[in-house]
Amino acid sequence: MCNIMQIKMKDEKTKKALLAGIGLNVRALRQDHNLTVRDFAARARLSQRFINQLEAGEANISIAKLAQVAQALGRSLPDLIAPAEQDNSLRARTWRLLSQCNDEDWRALHDWLEKRKGERATGQFIALIGLRGVGKSTVGPLLARRFRTEFIELDHWVEEAAGMSLAGIFNTHGERYYQRLEREALMRLFAASQGCVFAPGGSIVNDAESWEQIKQRCFTVWLHATPQELMKRMLKAGETRLTHSPTVMTDMKALMARREPLYSESNLIIKTSGKTPATVASLITKAIASNGKH
Repeated sequence: MCNIMQIKMKDEKTKKALLAGIGLNVRALRQDHNLTVRDFAARARLSQRFINQLEAGEANISIAKLAQVAQALGRSLPDLIAPAEQDNSLRARTWRLLSQCNDEDWRALHDWLEKRKGERATGQFIALIGLRGVGKSTVGPLLARRFRTEFIELDHWVEEAAGMSLAGIFNTHGERYYQRLEREALMRLFAASQGCVFAPGGSIVNDAESWEQIKQRCFTVWLHATPQELMKRMLKAGETRLTHSPTVMTDMKALMARREPLYSESNLIIKTSGKTPATVASLITKAIASNGKH
C-alpha cells in the first residue's frame, strides 16, 4: 500500500512539473510575440481563463488544445513540451539545446541531418503572386495536383487567426494588423510544411520582411492580368461592390503601377489574359522543371 502511494505521489509530481514546463514555454513564446492574454486566447480559440491556468501550470491540457496553442504561436507541439528537469538522458539534454535554437540554427541542423542521412528534401514552396482576381485560387489547386502537394490560401489562415473576415480585419484593425497576422501565418507555413503551393494576399509585396522571406524560400510566380481582364473576372464573379465604383479602373491601374516593380522580382511571370487555368498551370510546371527546381 505504501509503495502504491509513493508511486502515485511521484506520478503527480512528474505531472505538475510537466504542466509547469509547458506553461512557462507558452508564456515566454506569447510574450515574444507581444501578445496579451486576451489577444492570444482569441487567436488560439480558447478562453482567457484557460490561458491563465495553462501558463500557471494548472491546466491539464489535451493534445488537441495544445495543438491549437502551438499553431497560434507559429510553433510545433514539441516546442511546447520541455523534458522533465530530472531527465538527464542524451535525448533530453539535446532537446534542451534545441529549445534554444533560432530559425537559422534549425535550418543548419536540418541540412546537416539530411546530408548525414543521405537524404534531401523533395518538396518546395511555390508562391503565386498577383492582384486579387488574377486566378491564384483557380490555378493553385491545379498546380498543387501536378506536384502532388497541397494548396494553401494564406488569407484563410489570417482570417482564422483573427476570428473574422478580411473585410472585418481591415475595417476594425487596419492594414498593419493584417500584415502582422499575414507575417505570422507565413512563419507558421514555413515551420509546418516541407513544401506546398500557396497564395499570399496581393499586398504581400508591401511588407518588405514577408516579401524577402518568400523570395528567399520560394519559387515565385507572378500571375499577370490587365486591368480590363481583371474587371471582366470581377464582374463574372459578381463582385458588383467594387466594379460599380466610378473610379475602379483608375484605382486598379494605379495599384498595379505601384506593385508591378515588386511583382516583377518574381522568378517567373505568366500573362494569364486569354489563357485557361490549366494552360497557366502547365506553363508554370514546365518552367519549374526546366529551371531544375523540382
